[in-house]
Amino acid sequence: MEQLPKMSAADLKDVVKDGKIMLFFSATWCPDCAFIKPAMPDIEAEYPDFKFIAVDRDENIDLAAELNVFGIPSFIAYENGTEIGRLVNKDRKTKAEVEEFINSLATNAD
Repeated sequence: MEQLPKMSAADLKDVVKDGKIMLFFSATWCPDCAFIKPAMPDIEAEYPDFKFIAVDRDENIDLAAELNVFGIPSFIAYENGTEIGRLVNKDRKTKAEVEEFINSLATNAD
């Protein structure tokens, strides 16, 4: 998974402008993030139409605040620059919950 460098919300617009992008907000100290991380390669493989990008919440604290990401792990999906969904809260997330979220995006987009 690609790692997002430190950037502002304005810079992020360039990153998410083309295609389907899934931002995965986490931090090294976060036990719930460590819980979902082992499942991420499988989730990425199941959804090849999305480009998954890891965002270190601590490194990008201003970006997280601008995007109203106050709990981690969290996911924000974009399609061609437009946010199409978010799974943002402080709860632990299972592989099934993340898959359900991504599957709901396809339903919403159709």
